[in-house]
Amino acid sequence: QVQLVESGGGLVQAGGSLRLSCAASGGLFNLAALGWYRQAPGQQREFVASFSAAGNTNYSDSVKGRFTISRDFAKNTVSLQMNNLKPEDTAVYFCHCRALVDYWGQGTLVSVSS
Repeated sequence: QVQLVESGGGLVQAGGSLRLSCAASGGLFNLAALGWYRQAPGQQREFVASFSAAGNTNYSDSVKGRFTISRDFAKNTVSLQMNNLKPEDTAVYFCHCRALVDYWGQGTLVSVSS
């Protein structure tokens, strides 16, 4: 059973930066994807960034060039560095892992003020 715990959300002004981290426990076997999604108020959950099983990175067009996903294999963590944040980045950010089934963290709130 995989458990994902996010940290690092908060309130920041537009143009600022935040770094989210996700600690994974329980073993990432048969890993197909590891990354981040977000859900803004009244919106559906959307893909943000991820690592594929082969280690390739993928980003949504809305964050490409501003967000960077990274992974620490020794600590079993995945992080999301978010730069040049915009008010439309305001959302609850969820860590996600696909290992035969989908696993989700509890989410961490990112609020960007204009």
